[in-house]
Amino acid sequence: MARYDAPIYLISIAADLAGMHPQTLRSYDRLGLVVPQRTAGRGRRYSPRDVDVLREVQRLSQEEGINLAGIKRILELAVRNEELELENARLRERQATSQRVFAASSSGDVVALPLGTRLRRAEGVSRALVVWRQGR
Repeated sequence: MARYDAPIYLISIAADLAGMHPQTLRSYDRLGLVVPQRTAGRGRRYSPRDVDVLREVQRLSQEEGINLAGIKRILELAVRNEELELENARLRERQATSQRVFAASSSGDVVALPLGTRLRRAEGVSRALVVWRQGR
């Protein structure tokens, strides 16, 4: 089975699959709504994802009455949302695998410790709070 993003359809096939005229796909390409990949000879090649986006453009236009500028913005926000969801998942996984806390060692250095680890207080160390301000 082909990848969802693989550029496999000629413009005529993609237009048929999306229920549109090939000239409509050319217009959407010029407007930046659905930009297919190009062959070495500059021919357009559409992926299954592109065909799904074309269908969504048609739905938003015909059923929701949204103009092409609005559709373009919706598509941009959908892509950005997908990117942020992937980044969020990556950060959550990273956080889950590296649970740690930070503490100050007896020398004043900041050290990373595994979650649940406690530093022992060095003998003779004051419990006074020291406030440091830059530039003094």
